Amino acid sequence: MARNIEIKARVADPEVMAERAARIADEGPWAIEQDDTFFACRDGRLKLRDFGNGSGELIFYRRPDQAGPGQSEYRITPTEDPDGLRAVLTDALGTTGRVRKRRILYLADRTRIHLDHVEGLGDFLELEVVLADGESSRLGEADAQVLMERLHIADDDLVEVAYVDLLADRPTD
Repeated sequence: MARNIEIKARVADPEVMAERAARIADEGPWAIEQDDTFFACRDGRLKLRDFGNGSGELIFYRRPDQAGPGQSEYRITPTEDPDGLRAVLTDALGTTGRVRKRRILYLADRTRIHLDHVEGLGDFLELEVVLADGESSRLGEADAQVLMERLHIADDDLVEVAYVDLLADRPTD
């Protein structure tokens, strides 16, 4: 499985964070609409990401819930029929949540910097430091720590859980 080191943090001022990310980035920004449907899964998480243009990705991943850099293992399979695949997976497995977001993507060396505006939650930043085969996660964690410092991400800003969990935990009226 592919691996990366991830962090997620709340962002108080998206414009300031975008300026910081742009200074660090080698490439970007790219704006991406994402509609993620999560399915019941006994081990890890399974989600279908719909890009709204007739393409999508089925993503399976395992990641511990923790604040700060943590390793994620994942597999991604592209699809040209996200609506049909969503219907099949919903019938077979049932859904557990849905996350809609507008993502601004920057690339900084081997790290994907995501500035996300999540419907119903607000603004966040995710770092994904892509690890090479056999590479120690400690090296990726060190890269993530450096980027967190450069982006001025405080420990208090870190989020332990996935967006789908934050949405599920919101109080209902």
